[in-house]
Amino acid sequence: MNVTVLQFPGTNCEYDTKYAFEKLGCNVTILWHKETKLPENTDLLVIPGGFSYGDYLRSGAIARFANIMDSVQTYAKNGGKVLGICNGFQILLEAGLLPGAMKRNSSLHFISKYHHLKVINNDNTFLQELNISDVVNIPVAHHDGNYYIDEEGLKQLEANNQILLKYCTSEGEITNLNGSVSQIAGICNKEKNVFGLMPHPERAIEELLGCDDGVKMLQGFLK
Repeated sequence: MNVTVLQFPGTNCEYDTKYAFEKLGCNVTILWHKETKLPENTDLLVIPGGFSYGDYLRSGAIARFANIMDSVQTYAKNGGKVLGICNGFQILLEAGLLPGAMKRNSSLHFISKYHHLKVINNDNTFLQELNISDVVNIPVAHHDGNYYIDEEGLKQLEANNQILLKYCTSEGEITNLNGSVSQIAGICNKEKNVFGLMPHPERAIEELLGCDDGVKMLQGFLK
C-alpha cells in the first residue's frame, strides 16, 4: 500500500505518521506542500498533525490555500481515501472536505494526554477493524479541538453514520474533553472516503510508547 503524507511549514507529526504506516508494511512518501500533484500511485493520503503556518490565522486556514490542495480536492472528489489527524482534521474542515469547524478548547488551555475514545460507527474503511462501542486509548494534543457544527448539520452526521468517535471514560461513558458538540472526536464525509479526528493514532502504535490501540485504527486502511 502506498501512503502519501503531506508536509506544511509547522507540521510536526509527519515522521511519526511515516513510522507508523511503515511499521504496518506500507510504502510512505512525504510530500512538500508546494508540490502541485500527488503521486499517481497514492492509495491513502494523510494530512498529519502539527501547527501548519503556526496557526497564526486559524488552525488550518492558511494551509487550505497551499499549492497541493487543488490536487487533494480532486483526489478526494474522485473517491481517494484521505485521513486528517489533528491539524490535518482542521485543514480538511477549512478546505470544506469535511463539515463543521474548530473552536478553541472550552478550557482555553492546550490539552496533551492520553484519552479514551468510543467507536460510534465502524461501517467505513478507517474503523472496520474495530467494533461499535469499543474503547481505545489514544493521545490528544490540541488547543483548538472544540468541534462545532450546527443542529441541522449534527442531525445529518447522525443520520449518515458520519460520527466515528466520541470522547469517553475508560468504561465507555461519553464525556466532555474540550467542549466539542456531542463530544465528537472524529467524523467522515457522506461518501466515507475522507476521515478526520483530533486524537493521534500514529502515536499509539506500540506498547513502548504507552499503548498500541492506534494499530487497529490505521490497519483499517490496509484492507
